[in-house]
Amino acid sequence: MIALLIGAGLALAFAMIGTPLFIRLLVKKGYGQIVRDDGPTTHQVKRGTPTMGGTVVVGAVVASYFLTHLIIWLLNPDAQGPTASGLLMIFLMVGQGLVGFLDDFLKISNQRSLGLDAKGKLIGQAVIGIAFAVMALGFPDSSGRTPASTFISFARDIPSLNLAFAGAGLGVVLFVIWSNLIIAGTTNGVNLTDGLDGLATGAAILVFGAYTLIGLWQSSQGCGSRKVPSEAVCYEVRDPLDLSLLAVIIFAALIGFLWWNTSPAKIFMGDTGSLAIGGAIAGFAILSRTEILLFIIGGLFVLITLSVIIQIGFFKLSKGKRVFLMAPLQHHFELKGWAEVTVVVRFWILAGLMVALGLGAFYAEWIVRL
Repeated sequence: MIALLIGAGLALAFAMIGTPLFIRLLVKKGYGQIVRDDGPTTHQVKRGTPTMGGTVVVGAVVASYFLTHLIIWLLNPDAQGPTASGLLMIFLMVGQGLVGFLDDFLKISNQRSLGLDAKGKLIGQAVIGIAFAVMALGFPDSSGRTPASTFISFARDIPSLNLAFAGAGLGVVLFVIWSNLIIAGTTNGVNLTDGLDGLATGAAILVFGAYTLIGLWQSSQGCGSRKVPSEAVCYEVRDPLDLSLLAVIIFAALIGFLWWNTSPAKIFMGDTGSLAIGGAIAGFAILSRTEILLFIIGGLFVLITLSVIIQIGFFKLSKGKRVFLMAPLQHHFELKGWAEVTVVVRFWILAGLMVALGLGAFYAEWIVRL
């Protein structure tokens, strides 16, 4: 528990102090947001606001994770260091963030609202996602547990949904495809949500808070623990406590960033932040064996992504008609006359309700099995 407090404290401090320093650097360099011309007209006042703020979040997370482990090791040389699951999470978050950083940099340098084209962005995300998925099936611990498994999971692995049913080789291929669908869906879901001051940041804080609690619970109820009342309710997760540490570090880093990102935002997270955060959320779902549960915990991101899919699909089928005034969904309500802050706070409430429902489903699954 002391590690979680240290990690959260470091991440909060790094983000709170580092963000205004980064803002000054971006202003000095003239790296400001390029606002899309087809967006709500009220967003034009945001043109020139510093972007790429996700760089601070990613930096705070990486620094806090390794520094926390160093401090704990100095206090107790026998303490466990960084785990395979933790390092894989760092790899996925940083890798997706680098793809987003390249996208942001191209937007700024070319002075346009589009950076990488869709194909280039998907290729970059896929390279990182494939490498993550392949490595996640390796690195077994002393009990033979690997960071991920070829089972599709809800609150734990579902025996009847084993992707390796047709052989180990095919199982790896199917797992890589399944993992990349989760990663691509989540990263783009967070990216679509990032359109109003503080919206994606606040929603992500709630999700990472949930994964902090899930990691702690899985650690206390891990298979082999004396606290487990029955083997039927234990969790086969490789490094739940280290995942919980990373979740609370990201949680705290985002709180520090939200101080400057809330309306009126002094800085935007950009694709650097949205892709890194989305990658981290997907990584937690895969490594904590809660893949399907993510659709509930990350319900707001799912809802906003669906609004875009519905809008595009209906537009094509109806030859020009629209379901929403504008997609993603948050812009529909802006055009309906809701103030930006109103949309953000109400969507935070929706995100909180979905997180609460997800945590309730996670605990209910444990109770039913018990």
